[in-house]
Amino acid sequence: MIYLFHGSDVEKTRAKAFEWVATARKKEPNLAYVRLAREELTSATLEDAALSGGLFVKRLLILLDDPFVAHTRYAQEQDAEIDENEVAPSELIEDHLDELVASDNAIVILAPKLAATKAKKISARAKMEYKFDKKAALEDKRGFNSALVNALGARNRDKLWLEINRALRAGDAPEMLHGLLHWKARDMRDRKLSLDLINLLQSSRRSGLDLSLSLERFALSL
Repeated sequence: MIYLFHGSDVEKTRAKAFEWVATARKKEPNLAYVRLAREELTSATLEDAALSGGLFVKRLLILLDDPFVAHTRYAQEQDAEIDENEVAPSELIEDHLDELVASDNAIVILAPKLAATKAKKISARAKMEYKFDKKAALEDKRGFNSALVNALGARNRDKLWLEINRALRAGDAPEMLHGLLHWKARDMRDRKLSLDLINLLQSSRRSGLDLSLSLERFALSL
């Protein structure tokens, strides 16, 4: 089943998606959670997202982070040559839409600024749609952690370490912080930083190292 988060307000859309994930994990502690960044999306990972489960883990909660992007822009952001035979992440989602819709797993698609045509197609088959467009009005109490992403943008390791710890103490999930940092790295078009954050997440999963500790180490390594 699909839960779609989109809208022109990028910051609020991201904050609300991770807030929803945190709430779902509290309600169902045994729900295994995985966040897949755009660079990790392949046919194999999407098939696993739709079909995985097991004896001890009945359901998965999987967040697909910003998969909808034009093929040319995707390659440019990764500073790579465009391979015409390569399937872009956005096309992969559409190719596997039937499987994701039919899955017993909770598939969260986080897609700020999703094109209206694609949004209509996915929302029509989603279990729930959450749309957050920009308004001149009020912000959430906590809202988007601009201090965190600005510290990364300035490459201020002491400030970044401090903001990571502040956010963790305030109750933000480390996966949410990683998502914000990775989004900022892509926004900066810093391919090395983006890949470093992807590798950090994958290494943390493989080794079982607490992601919050990995984030602190990352901050101090800048």
